[in-house]
Amino acid sequence: MFVMRCFTPLLAQTDGPSIFTYFDQSNLAGKLIIAALAIFSLLAWTIMIGKYFELRRVRLYNIGFEQKLREQRFIIDLPETFHIPSAVPYGHLFGEALEAYWRVAAKPGEEDSVLARARLEHAENALQRSVAKQTLGYESSMIFLATIVSGAPFFGLLGTVWGVMDAFGAVALQNTASLQSLAPGVSGALLTTVAGLLVAIPSVFGYNFLLSKTKIMVTELENYASSLADRIELEGR
Repeated sequence: MFVMRCFTPLLAQTDGPSIFTYFDQSNLAGKLIIAALAIFSLLAWTIMIGKYFELRRVRLYNIGFEQKLREQRFIIDLPETFHIPSAVPYGHLFGEALEAYWRVAAKPGEEDSVLARARLEHAENALQRSVAKQTLGYESSMIFLATIVSGAPFFGLLGTVWGVMDAFGAVALQNTASLQSLAPGVSGALLTTVAGLLVAIPSVFGYNFLLSKTKIMVTELENYASSLADRIELEGR
């Protein structure tokens, strides 16, 4: 009974104007901005959900390939049956490094130590390029999500300012101004700010979460490249 008494005043307030009423009271610019914000919200949620599962899937693939590579006694001379998946970031790094390593051919009269050093340098350069390329893949779509995070509140504020300007302009043309004639236009104008915040707030939490996951995976990628270079160096001596 006590809970019902506490929530009774709140439930009684639901009889007031709804969000659809405020939308009807918005001007044309406000309605267009709200429609655009709805599209931005859909895009933001699509990016956040898709990016989360993409990073999760890629990380599982990376762990599986790294475990498979650790089971190999030698990685420079792998059997032909060993498959290097180029779609997996770790596999792409390994394939590029191995190709760059064997690309350096031995010259007549060249010492083995010089050849090994040259091959290692080419492999390390290939690893650096591959890390940069895979980092861009990890961070794909994040710029667009950051744009929605920063732009949605300003977009909503634009609709509010525009709507308030129209509301005051309409009141100025009337002989008598009253709160009843001004309130509907202002209420409709404020709806765009609410819409902008509803788009930006979930997006900023999702962006920060995905950004932290991306940084962790980039660090893991760099550590993997470093350990791979060390292993190639030890086997190439």
